[in-house]
Amino acid sequence: MEAQIITISREYGSGGRIIGELVAEKLGYAFYDKELVDEIFKKSGFAKEFIAEGGEYAFSKNNFLFNLGNARLSEYDFGYSISDRLYTIQQNIIKDIANKKPCVIVGRNADYVLKDKKNCLNVFIHCDIKTRIDRAINDYGEETKKIEKKLRDKDEKRKIYYKNYTDRIWGMSKNYNLCLDSGYYGIERCANIIIENINRHF
Repeated sequence: MEAQIITISREYGSGGRIIGELVAEKLGYAFYDKELVDEIFKKSGFAKEFIAEGGEYAFSKNNFLFNLGNARLSEYDFGYSISDRLYTIQQNIIKDIANKKPCVIVGRNADYVLKDKKNCLNVFIHCDIKTRIDRAINDYGEETKKIEKKLRDKDEKRKIYYKNYTDRIWGMSKNYNLCLDSGYYGIERCANIIIENINRHF
């Protein structure tokens, strides 16, 4: 039997990483978030700061500018931009990890990369903006100045990055097996619902 995989996509500030980590701890699964950045760093040689941002966010919240930036880079690299090279390395590592052991993978288009695996539960975590702001400030240490704009900008850059590499709409329910409102259910209950689904369907 193939290893069971859970992917967690999330709005910034929704607590998706915390939920994913809790699920992994309860199930005894490996957990990959910053750990995935470390794996990509070992294989790619790219700076960790670039991997953390460039492996999940478009550098602009304007889709045209993101694609234009890639095109300009590609003229000097035989059709592949730096972003494309990072994405290729990243998806190969995600596939390799998923073939080895049960794990929870946060972000980085893992739901799409592993879309053909029958043993994969794809989850999207969302939340009301007030709860996201509170969590970003109190748990993530974000500054209060223009915090709502920062949250929306991050989501927009994730949406553009996701669309560019998957041709899907980020956050659309049909792309996931399970969508959860962490503001409504809370962190612990979200984790338990995910575990219930894994136990029931796999």
